[in-house]
Amino acid sequence: MKKILLSPDQLSREALIALIVQQAEQIEALQGQVKRLEAQVEKLERQIAKNSTNSSKPPSSDGLKKPAPKSQRERGKRKTGGQPGHNGETLEIVDTPDAVVFHALRQCQQCQYDLSEVTVDRRMRRQVFDLPPARWEVTEHQAEVKRCPGCGWVQHAPFPAQVRAPTQYGMRALAQAVYLHSYQLLPLARIQEWFIDWVGHGPSEGTIQRALEQMSAAVAPALDAIYAGVTHAEVVRFDETGLRIAGRLGWLHTASTPDLTYYTVHAQRGEEALLDAGVLPACRGWAVHDGFTSYWGFTTVRHALCNAHHLRELEFLVEQYQAKWAKSMQLLLLTMKHRREAAPQGLSRAVIAALERRYDRLIAQGLAAFPPLPRSPDSKQRVAQHPATNLLLRLRKHRDAVLAFLRHAEVPFDNNLAERDLRMMKVKQKISGCFRTWDGAELFVAIRSYLSTARKQGLSMLHAAHLAFLGSPLIPPLPE
Repeated sequence: MKKILLSPDQLSREALIALIVQQAEQIEALQGQVKRLEAQVEKLERQIAKNSTNSSKPPSSDGLKKPAPKSQRERGKRKTGGQPGHNGETLEIVDTPDAVVFHALRQCQQCQYDLSEVTVDRRMRRQVFDLPPARWEVTEHQAEVKRCPGCGWVQHAPFPAQVRAPTQYGMRALAQAVYLHSYQLLPLARIQEWFIDWVGHGPSEGTIQRALEQMSAAVAPALDAIYAGVTHAEVVRFDETGLRIAGRLGWLHTASTPDLTYYTVHAQRGEEALLDAGVLPACRGWAVHDGFTSYWGFTTVRHALCNAHHLRELEFLVEQYQAKWAKSMQLLLLTMKHRREAAPQGLSRAVIAALERRYDRLIAQGLAAFPPLPRSPDSKQRVAQHPATNLLLRLRKHRDAVLAFLRHAEVPFDNNLAERDLRMMKVKQKISGCFRTWDGAELFVAIRSYLSTARKQGLSMLHAAHLAFLGSPLIPPLPE
């Protein structure tokens, strides 16, 4: 239908009012649409601006356009190389080398005098540490066979329990395969290739898989001890990350201390997974985490938050919104950290109170710049708040958990230990892909828990794996 436009002179007063109302409604609708589009554009810009340096996104999500390194550490504080107090390691001259090669001096290098018959004053020593040519060491077990004169029964002497077949791989070789798979994260085919390149031939993928199953069963007593040690610890770090298992997203959870690592896998990320793992419900000390909602439901522990997460989120607000209060909050948190580290006996109450007052003032400044949006009286839905507002409200609500490190020497400033324990799992997925079955994932995390714990306690992981195959796995002591 063709519209006929009439001039104001041709319109009646009522029609003119109706037209104005209609245009006002259209303007209001367009303004609402513009606001929605602006909010959507801002949301997309925030998503694009986030990376591993200013958010909780992992470095693996940065893709090919990785951001320039931006560490929160202060420049110039430490020189490159070993730090004061670090026990350096270097090759030391040994008294009994495996082989000695003599180099004779037969002629003077200056006047060409014949030195063949001249007495040797002394010898200078230089030693080269190298690996011998690798080869399989074959040990043959021979059992005597005898016929009993009394009953005529023919029998043989028993073989050792670990010698089960006419030919088989030894415990050290299997420990090496398990170590390469579960700690160095090599897939089965590449482990076989490594053995072939190193010693000429190697175990099949099936043999390696059976060794992993045997190892998983052997370390069960050690895992019980690790679980007990973690649940009795004064401070436990918790974290989780996604893991592809059987074609679906699963979750790898860790409970870590400086001496212990306990991994579990679960189909869920939240409270159900934490209950099934059983660590957090059994803890009675401090639980350090990133503030994920499910952690707050456990009231038997004291909660402490990871401030490395807060520094990254504040960095995003500085970059995206030029928020001065956010930069000031970064500097304050780092100042608190340095002050606490410089006072092993603890800070005085006056100093702590002054630092906390500065913290509260910065929260107030931030909320003045990014105030919470009120909920509409007609709506029961939550109002979407600005990212800065969400962070500020969280820092205010969980103030004691954010600043727990300030008052309690045992509480760390961040949760980097747990994050480091999880980081290599992403590397495994890059190297080997996902887990095909849940059984395979559970087998892997059991062995990884055992080897990671051995490493934290300063033990050789190969030796720890060998002990497990011999039936005597490393059992970590309970914390005092």
